[in-house]
Amino acid sequence: MTEREALDALLGVVREHDLDSLVVRVGDSTYELVARSEAPAAQAAPAAAEPAPAVYVAPPVSVAAANAKKVTAPIIGVFYRSPAPGAEVFVEVGDRVEVGQVLCILEAMKLMNEITSDYAGIVRRILPENGALVTLGEEMFWIEP
Repeated sequence: MTEREALDALLGVVREHDLDSLVVRVGDSTYELVARSEAPAAQAAPAAAEPAPAVYVAPPVSVAAANAKKVTAPIIGVFYRSPAPGAEVFVEVGDRVEVGQVLCILEAMKLMNEITSDYAGIVRRILPENGALVTLGEEMFWIEP
C-alpha cells in the first residue's frame, strides 16, 4: 500500500465515523488528521451541495521512547551546538554521552553558559536548531540510557 493509499483509507475512516480528528502512530512518527468544519474557499462545493469537510494532515511529530531522558533548558537563551562558529559540535545524534559532559551552550545576556548532561546514554535527538532561541524548560536533547 502506498502512502497516498494509506492516507486515503484513513481519511475514509475520519469521514465514515464523522470524527473530528484521528491520531495515527507509525514507528517513531505520529500523524494527526483533523477534519475542518468547512472546505477552503478554493475547494468550496456548489451552494446546493452539502460541503464535505476538509481534512488537514499535520506533519509527523517525533515521539520520545518511554525510557528517554529529556534535557531541558535551565535558562532562556540562544542555543549553540559548538563553542565557536566553525568549531566541532559538542555532540551529534548517536553519540554516547556521560554525566557532566557538555552538550551545548546557551547564550544569555552575553554570557556563554555550558549545559551539561545529567544522564549517561546515547543522544537520540537534538531538538533546537543551532542559533535558535530556547525558553526555560524547553526540551533540547533526548538521551536514552
